[in-house]
Amino acid sequence: MPGRIRDDSIAEVREKARIDEVVSQYVTLRNAGGGSMKGLCPFHDEKSPSFHVTPSRGFFHCFGCQEGGDVITFLMKIDALSFSEAVERLADKTGVALQREDGDAPERPKGPQRGRLVEAHKHAQEFYADQLGSPDALVARQFLAERGFDKAAADTFGIGFAPRAGEALYRHLQQKGFSVEELTVAGLVAVGRSPYDKFRGRLLWPIREPSGETIGFGARRIFDDDRIEAKYLNTAETPIYKKSHVLYGIDLARREIGRTSQAVIVEGYTDVMACHLSGVGTAVATCGTAFGDDHARVLRRFLHDHEEFRGEVIFTFDGDAAGQKAALRAFGGDQNFVSQTYVAVEPSGMDPCDLRMSTGDLATGEAAVRELVARRVPLYRFVIGNIIGKHDLDRADGRIDAMREAARVVASVRDQAKITAFAQEISRLIGGEVDPNAVLAEVRRAAARPPAERGPRTQAPAAVAAAAPARPAVPDLLDPRFRLERELLKLVVQHPMGIGRLTGDIGPDDFTHPVYRGVWEAVTALGGPAQGSGDPTWAGRLRDAATDPEVSSAVAALAVEPVLTPKQPDAAYVTHHVLRLLELTSARRIASVKSRLQRTNPVEEPEAYNRMFGELAALEQHRRGLRDQLVAGEAAH
Repeated sequence: MPGRIRDDSIAEVREKARIDEVVSQYVTLRNAGGGSMKGLCPFHDEKSPSFHVTPSRGFFHCFGCQEGGDVITFLMKIDALSFSEAVERLADKTGVALQREDGDAPERPKGPQRGRLVEAHKHAQEFYADQLGSPDALVARQFLAERGFDKAAADTFGIGFAPRAGEALYRHLQQKGFSVEELTVAGLVAVGRSPYDKFRGRLLWPIREPSGETIGFGARRIFDDDRIEAKYLNTAETPIYKKSHVLYGIDLARREIGRTSQAVIVEGYTDVMACHLSGVGTAVATCGTAFGDDHARVLRRFLHDHEEFRGEVIFTFDGDAAGQKAALRAFGGDQNFVSQTYVAVEPSGMDPCDLRMSTGDLATGEAAVRELVARRVPLYRFVIGNIIGKHDLDRADGRIDAMREAARVVASVRDQAKITAFAQEISRLIGGEVDPNAVLAEVRRAAARPPAERGPRTQAPAAVAAAAPARPAVPDLLDPRFRLERELLKLVVQHPMGIGRLTGDIGPDDFTHPVYRGVWEAVTALGGPAQGSGDPTWAGRLRDAATDPEVSSAVAALAVEPVLTPKQPDAAYVTHHVLRLLELTSARRIASVKSRLQRTNPVEEPEAYNRMFGELAALEQHRRGLRDQLVAGEAAH
């Protein structure tokens, strides 16, 4: 057996394998400043990014779960590899010829190694793709052609054909040096009286990891005499293939998902192809299973699901009962995402693949696919609308039944703000006879019932429990949504002399995080930032002035955390942050007035409508003034 890998070879692998390139195959990374990059940690669930990568040092570290190490450590943890396997994979990617010492290699775990299983799939995919051009694959090629997929499309997605002969792949891989054990563990071969191919006479789609490595296959029935009736067969669970963790098309979509902060969830392999070929490069699909929590976790790593301007997750469903059931299930997992969730439904019930071919002209059909995604509607509105639509709203009892059924669905939502908005939506859809407060009361009653009595959704809703309300959960202080507030308060705590005179227009309502609002209230209680000028005890006084322990703790953190500029903050830096904070406040107020204006009938309430219209105009003018000051400041520097 070969000996252990020499230390100088390991060092060469570490030097040549760029950690940011390796990590980017699993996580969308964005510039964090100071030579670092950050993203959502792949090792634990989080709503804001605490996972940092420093390419210059070759290390990663998560400040949330404390996982860290170099590029070899990352690969070992993310793909459950041994040290030697991780080094060997990186060496293969970087072209390093590994040198080994004499002697026996360390004892390996029992069973085929992951690298061998991946390699077997690589050779299988190449074999199947080559077979797609054979005479026996005519029906397979016709199937693709009828759906508008030519050879270039088949090559892009790696589509192949499994020969009808029962041992073709087995014999091919046996010649490549793979054992029966390796091929059966990989799920490519089964053993009866003798080894035989798992997939025979079927059209095959390779299922790949984000890195592009094939780890399984989806196989479609194309021959009428296929003894297996199931339309699709997927690779069974193996050491490298877990259906609840894989998304078809993620290898092709991951970069576009990260770039656009959008993901489109479709139902099948051909739908993914149709979307990508139509210009919707963010489409992915599950592989023979419903979209679940694990799929959401995988997707969030690439979606960059935490920005101030949040992304979109768009589900495509059929408009039939099965599609509505799928939408209800997706609504149950809605809170897996920070991003907004939507539904795209084609009125005639066509999926993206059929829609692309529906006009007889591919260019027109592809435009229709893009339009389908563009016409998305909020997921909650689709779900609630379908529920209410089943009832006769012309009857009083029909309206009550609609309210009760919709309330049961909303009862599991944990976010109190969303519950209130959903109650208003239910009231609007049913009609003015049903007051939003009555809907909200029905939601609370539904939440208080035993799980078995709540209807289709059974998750206990913490936010609307009938018991005495607990203190609401406070968002993470490091959440990027509050970055501007945090940076401004760091200036207030650390540089009160430089910021004091510029904060005259700032008030508590400019801080949306309750703890940061509390810090500002402590500042104003001491007379404002100017009172800290030249006072070395300023931070300590602020901490002592805070009556809330969380506010006191935040002051201590703000006092030691570096500001986000490598030089001493000057007047331009301070002014920029003050104006940006005021501008965001203006934007929130504008959005609030617009929302009220949209709900006001100008004919029935002309006075209120005109008053709000004037208020909106004044707010827009104020925001433009702030924006002009920001632009002028940026131009000067």
